[in-house]
Amino acid sequence: MERVVREIQDQVYRLAVQMLWHPEDAEDATQEILIRIITHLGSFKGKSTLTTWVYRVASNYLLTTRKRRAEREEISFERFGQDLDIGLSEGPMQNHRGVEKALLIQEVKVGCSQGMLLCLDRDHRLTYILGEILEVNGVEGGEILGITPTVFRKRLSRARSRLYEFMRSKCGLVDPDRPCRCRKRVDRAVDLGRVDPENLLFALHPVQEVSKAQAQAGVEEAEALRSTVSVFRTNPAYASPTDFAQAVRELIEGEEVQ
Repeated sequence: MERVVREIQDQVYRLAVQMLWHPEDAEDATQEILIRIITHLGSFKGKSTLTTWVYRVASNYLLTTRKRRAEREEISFERFGQDLDIGLSEGPMQNHRGVEKALLIQEVKVGCSQGMLLCLDRDHRLTYILGEILEVNGVEGGEILGITPTVFRKRLSRARSRLYEFMRSKCGLVDPDRPCRCRKRVDRAVDLGRVDPENLLFALHPVQEVSKAQAQAGVEEAEALRSTVSVFRTNPAYASPTDFAQAVRELIEGEEVQ
């Protein structure tokens, strides 16, 4: 059981953090999902890959779980776009408690791009994460979500179109003629408390088998590629900050005792 948990916990966590935005909410969801997976292993018949089955269990949970802190703000593309138009700094970045500028820029880039995902409803958000970011094909995506491959592709196309239209009109990483740049948003984000230099949520988060320098290169790479999906794919592949194997074992054993 512990080996299975350690094999899949990063996959589950990465999906959860992109759906729920906040790492702490993603940790809570990951633990719940892993418990469901371990307690329902008997239902895995090997008709699909283990990864597909894990994503199916995780997706069912993420589509039906209660709204977490970021979702409760009910962000829309219109509201998000208005926010991006305000407070862009044209001058040099301020010195925020000695934190490296590259880390602050990466924090804004990841937080902003995942905020854009929150503008989609859960069905389209999850489809986009699976199909574009995790690059699941239509057949697998349909199997994961319990829909036909055709429906999955249509849903993915709608999600892709909505994000493209928004980012083309607002995001300087996609269109160099747009004023919004990650560097320009750092000072405002810190002033509003959306970025805490002493408690970075994303830039210092554990990542899967890449160096910190590689993780920080996402902004430059996205600027060079100038495509919508590159903004998301160049975010670090986050690893679970917790080894859930022992925690899951203790929870399951506790339930058996009761």
